[in-house]
Amino acid sequence: MSEQTGSRDETIVIKKYANRRLYNTRSSSYITLDHLAKMTRDGVDFKVLDAKTGADITHQILTQIIMDEETNGEQILPVNFLRQLIGMYGNSMQSLLPEYLEASMEHFRANQAKLQKAFEESLGNNPLAKLAQQNMAMFKAATSAFIPGAAAEKAEAGADARGDELAVLREQMAEMQRKLDSLAR
Repeated sequence: MSEQTGSRDETIVIKKYANRRLYNTRSSSYITLDHLAKMTRDGVDFKVLDAKTGADITHQILTQIIMDEETNGEQILPVNFLRQLIGMYGNSMQSLLPEYLEASMEHFRANQAKLQKAFEESLGNNPLAKLAQQNMAMFKAATSAFIPGAAAEKAEAGADARGDELAVLREQMAEMQRKLDSLAR
């Protein structure tokens, strides 16, 4: 989407019309809630305005996206959490909750990034990971011994990433099967 290529400092204005259609003023096109969900995941800053009144309804639209995700996708909000959240409305601590939830989510995101980095670093130092890499190298050497030219095919496919590696392996397996079938005759 072209709205994602713009500067992240610029807020994209989305207008919501009475017919429930959403209009992206930057790309001059109608979009869906799915587009807004993707923009959110991509970190694109936007605000949704009611086309008639000009009122900022971003909060309601984001809540609607969450409801759609919870209904159609995998639920991540536990029932107990939802009950506690509802219980906070009207509570004297209600005004503190938004900042607390934001800080908690930022802390969670930071820990998630640290955990992912630690996991990646531990794989590099893990003897089992090194053994798996050695086994993969031996497997590749064995397949190239059985299939002449497989190494050249593999080098060409390496430029296209893992999806093509799977296709090359399937082709190699098919070639091995053809050779086994011809030997069986």
